[in-house]
Amino acid sequence: MSKNTLSIASLGTPRIGPRRELKFALEKYWSGQLSAKDLSETATALRCANWARQHALGITTIPSNDFSFYDHVLDTAVMVGAIPKAYGWSGGPVNLETYFAMARGSVGGASHPICVHGHSAPAHGVPALEMTKWFDTNYHYMVPELEPDQDFTLASTKPVDEFREALAIGYKTRPVILGPISFLKLSKCTDGTTECINLIDKILSVYLDLMEQLQAAGAEWLQIDEPALVLDLSEIERAAYKRVYSKIAKTVPSLKIMLTSYFGSLGNNLDIATSLPVAGLHIDLVRAPEQLTAVRQKLQQNQILSLGVIDGRNIWRADLQKLHDWLLPVVQERGLTGIELAPSCSLLHTPIDLELETELDSDLKSWLAFSVQKMAELSTLGQAFEKGVETVAGALQAATKALQARATSDKVHNKTVQNRVQATGSELTSRNSPFKTRSFLQQEATGLPLFPTTTIGSFPQTAEVRKARTAFNKGELSPTAYNAFLKTETKRAIRWQEEIGIDVLVHGEFERNDMVQYFGEQLAGYAFTKHAWVQSYGSRCVRPPIIYGDVARPHAMTVEWTAYAQSLTSRPVKGMLTGPVTMLQWSFVRDDMPRADVCKQIALALRDEVTDLETAGIRLIQVDEPALREGLPLRRLEWSAYLEWAVACFKLATSGVTDAVQIHTHMCYCEFNDIISSIAAMDADVISIETSRSKMELLDAFVSYSYPNDIGPGVYDIHSPRIPKTAEISNLLEKANGLLKATQIWVNPDCGLKTRSWDEVRPALIAMVAAAKNLRQHAESRNT
Repeated sequence: MSKNTLSIASLGTPRIGPRRELKFALEKYWSGQLSAKDLSETATALRCANWARQHALGITTIPSNDFSFYDHVLDTAVMVGAIPKAYGWSGGPVNLETYFAMARGSVGGASHPICVHGHSAPAHGVPALEMTKWFDTNYHYMVPELEPDQDFTLASTKPVDEFREALAIGYKTRPVILGPISFLKLSKCTDGTTECINLIDKILSVYLDLMEQLQAAGAEWLQIDEPALVLDLSEIERAAYKRVYSKIAKTVPSLKIMLTSYFGSLGNNLDIATSLPVAGLHIDLVRAPEQLTAVRQKLQQNQILSLGVIDGRNIWRADLQKLHDWLLPVVQERGLTGIELAPSCSLLHTPIDLELETELDSDLKSWLAFSVQKMAELSTLGQAFEKGVETVAGALQAATKALQARATSDKVHNKTVQNRVQATGSELTSRNSPFKTRSFLQQEATGLPLFPTTTIGSFPQTAEVRKARTAFNKGELSPTAYNAFLKTETKRAIRWQEEIGIDVLVHGEFERNDMVQYFGEQLAGYAFTKHAWVQSYGSRCVRPPIIYGDVARPHAMTVEWTAYAQSLTSRPVKGMLTGPVTMLQWSFVRDDMPRADVCKQIALALRDEVTDLETAGIRLIQVDEPALREGLPLRRLEWSAYLEWAVACFKLATSGVTDAVQIHTHMCYCEFNDIISSIAAMDADVISIETSRSKMELLDAFVSYSYPNDIGPGVYDIHSPRIPKTAEISNLLEKANGLLKATQIWVNPDCGLKTRSWDEVRPALIAMVAAAKNLRQHAESRNT
């Protein structure tokens, strides 16, 4: 960070590479096709390219240690030696095999003994750490697992190593680490009762050790991410901030700290954040622009105010002239050296480069900015302050012109959709009868046994399926031939499910590319990219669609394939849809209208699809809402407003059917205690949830609440290559049966099986069916 000029910072950049180089290297490494040395070289090349790219774009404060092989929270757990005993770590540096066992589970057998961080003995046949969403994003992090008496040690010097790596090629970076209080707040204690914050003094010593090493290596600045500052904090946590940062200031006085908050307002943590002895404070002015005045008043003049003014979580072009005019008084008040320009948060959540999108509609493209373009926006804004607006007048005018065109475009606004939304009343958001009445009619129609088995929807997307889709998209396979291929795959899946004894079948979704993209491609108001990938977790990358205009359904989307599958069997086949909140959350959403209104438009489009499925004879329809909890505001004060419209949108989408139609939904890993009453208010007949990694702990919320409807607690962790045995699944089912009524329980995997191979899926589902049958037989014998 220069002493005499305005600092332009990125806070963090995407890790995956413009062409998903990291994803492909990881998957080759996991399959044994790539050595640890080659994987390390790929990572080094990506880091160097990131630093060079930022420098070329005018970023003056470049981060290091924003790279990760899998997840930065997992990296932090490894750094402080928070490695559960099950992984066989006995101290010292942690090798990649142990690292990936924590991330993905271990299937047994040695794979790559070469280490990047040193030598330790990895364990085999153990499950991965629990995984959940990073605040209210669609990025997943691995939940650190701590003992009540946890000891910490500096087991990885990755932040120091990557700082030195950048320095060696000419970049003096600002290392970034996850702060100790946020780390503990994101962790869980194994006893289920100890507050992890009680471990703050023990973990702080490790952080201080690391900081002393960074200082010795020549680092002048350190970015400490403390996103927990935008959450509701306990008094213990508030006190910890004062104690921790005072200790840091005393221990490493020459290391300047940029304390970074994001994803919301500091709110009632403002006094704490502005009173800490740090050199700078970053605030998110995209999510919470209203906090600028209060922070300006509180922050000391000798502290740098980092202004997060470019949206780090969405893809819309910024109004640079408006931002300049808004921030000018701040610049005049604090001077160029008293502020920093930055994105609202790390650019991890944005695609890398808009210029790769050569087939995107030209108007839409002119309204967008990806990571590269956002850094260029920051640089332009910085030049406007440093050299005067006249030096960048062309860039400012181009942004203004594009935004004006977007505001008036017929591609954005659809009066028919707007009128339908206005005419929609609350009478459309309730089923005709209560659950007890519906469940009787549904059981009468399906005749399902106790503990019915099903899957979440998708089956493996094999190389053959992907190859056929690619050939079809390239015009190398005719529509007739492609449909014939899909019918063969669907028929094979139906027959196999019948053969192993699954009770409620799915068609496998072989025609679908992604659970959001497939629907978005058939809805007006959505657009799609070719290369706008963002990391979801590990090597899992997604291309979120762009909601740029009013949403409508021109035609039926799933009826043909679901009806075809049902025609192949006498067993019930579920219709499979993605819910309105998830369609919203997993997209880049337009920012020119309230999110609730966009969600309502999507819900009405899905309502039409649900009723068409019933007309086609489908009696079980699953409308997945894995992102419902993810969308929850970070402050409790704002929860009720969000949950009210989110639940209403789900019910709007699903309440147009008769009582005999059974509505299912699915939710991914989350803390259900927070929203259990709202989940009940959704009134889905059956909810399936991910519980295998938590060993059914996530069921506690449903038990405490006395959840009235049916539940499918996941018994097979599909995020891991491990294949569960019948006994393992039986143990999980016995736990569930001890907590719930037998008549409530469905048996299913944690999530869809798209990312797994058939070699993994076949034995796992056979074991699942066997476990369900065993439990069914025991229940029936007890009743006779």
